[in-house]
Amino acid sequence: MDLKIDGKDLGKFIMVGDRVLIRPRTEETMTPSGLYLPPGMKEREKIYSGYVLKVGPGYPIPAVAEEDEPWKDKRENVRYVPLQAREGDLAVYLQNSAFEIEFNKQKYVIVPQSAILFLIRDEDLFK
Repeated sequence: MDLKIDGKDLGKFIMVGDRVLIRPRTEETMTPSGLYLPPGMKEREKIYSGYVLKVGPGYPIPAVAEEDEPWKDKRENVRYVPLQAREGDLAVYLQNSAFEIEFNKQKYVIVPQSAILFLIRDEDLFK
């Protein structure tokens, strides 16, 4: 399923829950031995990789109600268990769990953290 979104700024995207926004790596059109792959051949693979651009807040934890102090505000402050993925990581994920979107003629995928198999993090990128 492809979804086309019009807009100007990817920074306005807010990821929800355990979702991660990934920019897929460019597909290789040639094998290591020098053979060119036909269009659509790469789509048959089950595992893809890409760079993490945005990360959701994580898994929500129910708030603990404090009944002993009735004057306190009753609003629940939602807390989250953070995700392992960080912006800038290279993620290897399962393609069948990903949802493709198109934004400014660039393809992105939204993947739940459970579909990410592993992350490659280069700490020097953040310095």
